[in-house]
Amino acid sequence: MMIIELDRPRCEAHGLCEETAPDLMHLDEDDELVIDVPEVEGADIPRAQAAVRVCPVAALRLVAAAEE
Repeated sequence: MMIIELDRPRCEAHGLCEETAPDLMHLDEDDELVIDVPEVEGADIPRAQAAVRVCPVAALRLVAAAEE
């Protein structure tokens, strides 16, 4: 399992991540990015990786979830 992390102050709401993974995140009415599915696994991981890659200001990152 991986976790999508957002550096909110860095986010400029370009929306490229939302276009890449609309099932995982969206821009709200105030142009604030909302991570709908912060914990991803399986087939969601490649989409999350693509969303992280397309962010022009590197506001997103994908990290391994801590084992419990």
